[in-house]
Amino acid sequence: MRRLRSRPRTPRALLAALAGALCLYGLGAAAPAQGAAPAEAAPPTAAATQSAAAQPAPAAASLNQLAQAHGKFIGSAAATSHFSDTQYTGILGSEFGQVTAENEMKWDTVEPSRGQFNYGPGDRIVDFAQQNGQSVRGHTLVWHSQLPGWVSGLPSGEVRTAMENHVTQVAGRYAGDIAAWDVVNEPFNEDGTFRNSPFYNAMGRDFVAHALRAAKAADPNAKLCINDYNIEGVNAKSTAMYNLVRDLKAQGVPIDCVGIQGHLAIQYGFPNDLRQNMQRFADLGVDVAVTELDVRMQLPVSSQKEATQSQYYANVIDACLAVTRCTGVTVWGFPDKYSWVPDVFDGEGSATLWNDSYQPKQAYSAVAEALGGDPGPGPGPGDGCSAGYAVPQEWNGGFTAAVTVSCDGDSLSGWSVSWDYAAGQRVTNAWNATCQQSGTRVTCTNAPYNGNVPDGGSVTFGLNGTWTGTNPTPATLTLG
Repeated sequence: MRRLRSRPRTPRALLAALAGALCLYGLGAAAPAQGAAPAEAAPPTAAATQSAAAQPAPAAASLNQLAQAHGKFIGSAAATSHFSDTQYTGILGSEFGQVTAENEMKWDTVEPSRGQFNYGPGDRIVDFAQQNGQSVRGHTLVWHSQLPGWVSGLPSGEVRTAMENHVTQVAGRYAGDIAAWDVVNEPFNEDGTFRNSPFYNAMGRDFVAHALRAAKAADPNAKLCINDYNIEGVNAKSTAMYNLVRDLKAQGVPIDCVGIQGHLAIQYGFPNDLRQNMQRFADLGVDVAVTELDVRMQLPVSSQKEATQSQYYANVIDACLAVTRCTGVTVWGFPDKYSWVPDVFDGEGSATLWNDSYQPKQAYSAVAEALGGDPGPGPGPGDGCSAGYAVPQEWNGGFTAAVTVSCDGDSLSGWSVSWDYAAGQRVTNAWNATCQQSGTRVTCTNAPYNGNVPDGGSVTFGLNGTWTGTNPTPATLTLG
């Protein structure tokens, strides 16, 4: 989010600029709130002719650079299907220190027919990472989902041979290129029992140890992990994972790390024992990482939902920073338009750190701030847009304000503007935006029809309010 400081503007120029906007949006002399204004409004004061305007944003460290200061990394899932999108690859290559193959290393892609291997998509992920100085997380070698039909159709006596050959071939192919492998993915049901799969059905729980040993033989230097969802807090599923790791360690099976996926939703609450859960795994002598973080919400988006989402993201970062053996946090893709969430969870979305037009969201700022950085956005679209606040009408005890969101060299596909009133002003009604006030803080979000602001364009919304004593213009506007 950009913090925009107010600065004086020439009254003549400002009033001229406002005149068109006021006519367009119906903010004439009759606009004051519902009969609250006297018949003759006072002329604009000098204070009323000030507006907030963008100042040049300082260069910001990337999320991964901020994490490196703590000995951690920030990563992202990567999909080669988006590599033709230069905005996508630009952010993927500059903001993150590790990439995870989203689908390119899964069984149905790599070995669609028995003994026939396709490494092309996975090679593109590795090549991209190496070109950008990033490490790679391999995802995933053994998983019940995205399996080609031939695996499910194998006789039970052939499953172990096929699994170990797959692990050996794929892990061996990328030996030296992969920092960590999700060797086994999602082995558990919610109640902590093992999930039915061709592997469990053929070998029982021993399939996990067999897969880990094969991976170790194929790539002795990669960290070997088990990865699952809904194990963020202490529950039956995470306890089953804890017991499995404990037993594997006791048996001398190579196990280096636990992946906590982190697919969260604000309507279900935050797992406040995340840090405790991470620490109990670390106490077993393994690393932990958050491997697939996103935070979805029920649509439509609101400022309150975004604030909750931002807090969830910050909470995850805080938990990882507090646990020495937490190596880092990977988000499950970006921007919102490429997220898996809307396709799987009906009526939900807005789960990532960037919106559809690659504008960093409030959650991005929360992550940066949790890592000790400037809470403003890093490099990315939206930096050429600004918000201006002016008071074209003021009378005894009341006023009309006009806020203009404009873009020059950039564009927006949705916006919100926030500020604080310093003298107890209260918003009574608004038009062309939805405005909420909590204490001194006012947050206004676009209406359904004016969220798009093209390069060179602008939108204006208005509001009426009350004041006592003085009515100073807000010193800072935040455009998000």
